[in-house]
Amino acid sequence: MGSMNSLTISQAHQKLKAKEISAVELTQSCIDRIESIDDSLNAVVYRNFERALEKAKKIDAVGTFDHPLTGIPYLAKDVYCEKDVPTTACSNILRNKDYIPPFESTTTSRLMDVGAISLGKVNTDEFTMGGSTETSCYGVTRNPWNRDCVAGGSSGGSAAAVAADECLFALGTDTGGSIRQPSAFCNCTGLRTTYGRNSRYGVMSMASSLDTIGCLTKTVEDTAIVLSAIAGKDPLDATTGDVPVPDYAAALTGTIQGKKIGMPKEYFMDGMSEEVKQSVLDATEVLKSLGAEIIDVSLPHTAYATPCYYILCPSEVSSNMARYDGIRFGHMPEEERGKRKEESLIEYYHLVRTEGFGDEVKRRIMIGTYALSAGYYDAYYRQAQKVRTLIKNDFDDVYQTVDAVISPVTPSAAFRVGAHEGDPVAMYLEDIFLDPQVMAGIPALSVPCGFTKDSMPLGLQIMGPQWGEETVLQIAHAYEQATEWHTKKPAL
Repeated sequence: MGSMNSLTISQAHQKLKAKEISAVELTQSCIDRIESIDDSLNAVVYRNFERALEKAKKIDAVGTFDHPLTGIPYLAKDVYCEKDVPTTACSNILRNKDYIPPFESTTTSRLMDVGAISLGKVNTDEFTMGGSTETSCYGVTRNPWNRDCVAGGSSGGSAAAVAADECLFALGTDTGGSIRQPSAFCNCTGLRTTYGRNSRYGVMSMASSLDTIGCLTKTVEDTAIVLSAIAGKDPLDATTGDVPVPDYAAALTGTIQGKKIGMPKEYFMDGMSEEVKQSVLDATEVLKSLGAEIIDVSLPHTAYATPCYYILCPSEVSSNMARYDGIRFGHMPEEERGKRKEESLIEYYHLVRTEGFGDEVKRRIMIGTYALSAGYYDAYYRQAQKVRTLIKNDFDDVYQTVDAVISPVTPSAAFRVGAHEGDPVAMYLEDIFLDPQVMAGIPALSVPCGFTKDSMPLGLQIMGPQWGEETVLQIAHAYEQATEWHTKKPAL
């Protein structure tokens, strides 16, 4: 089995319940792993080990492990607010301020209630803006499978930590693919839930109508366990849906006999990696062997999803980032401390943001402000919202005839660090298979489905209808049980 930190949630729960291991031993195993390898990965940006061990001791003293997450160590993306724990969104505007939240996010609070143990914070693109974790003020996170490559983004720290067995699961967020893409790059399972399935309270916003809360895990079963604990209506977040939370683990029957699964032609295009294409085609053969029916479908507005996303997302960014002004949130500029009292408020804001924000955040604020400005709102923002509706309608139509849709996660495997430096549009185009689901607000999961000839992981994307996480997890679990891709580990 290897060391304790390599266990899945399900395996660790059984051992904790049988008293074969303790919560302290399990937590210490993850801490030792982080301390031994993370300098080469740069996944963990804040280590809360003392508090984690204190909690583990209390859990062991009680000695009951009725919930599958009791005593399970995890890491949280550095946008989840935990009371009295530094949280920076990997941005100098908060890092320089030493911001410490006085409250707990709903997600971490729910995990705390069932006895999960937070080890600290993991790296992310600044305010989750990026697809490679290269915009973080703490520097890039390296891919455990090849440290010359990115781990993906923006939940790159979460994916690298899970793949490297630094924790048993990690929390991430998915706005434009930020859970699914790093999961595919690092050989993890990552689920973007239906918009409104999980509470966003206490999680720093990028684009409020697009952000979703989710997890990155080692298996589909583990994803079902975590989702069951964190999902559901929250009075602190009005966007959460007042719909029942199923027993997701019970949906993992292992059978998908008779399921109808759509294959959209628009997701197989010129320029994509032949290895990516072949891995998905091979996966369809596995699904067929399990009794599923593969049906060709069309999602005609797919090509417009990424341009649409990169109007709507920056527009919401420009609004959400307004609070970081050096007065309500954000640091005071070096030059301003005790000096230059004659400056105007606008000049003060300029100083705060010049020092505090990185290039990608500034870029998106400017794009969004432009798209929302007088004379351009109708031409850009309103048109993008109309296209968003058309994309949602495409999926609604397809789900009249199929239970789920499959596709590649990304057009290629993980790229090298710096590959898109100075070319933000090339980075945006990495999201081409990840933005349509965002526009439609539907769940989508990445599950390991193969490797390139260079031993880099590839992912299969499984999409379901609104509130259709059960179906997505059921199909992903059946596929996972029939293959061994998820069992492979990087050599570290």
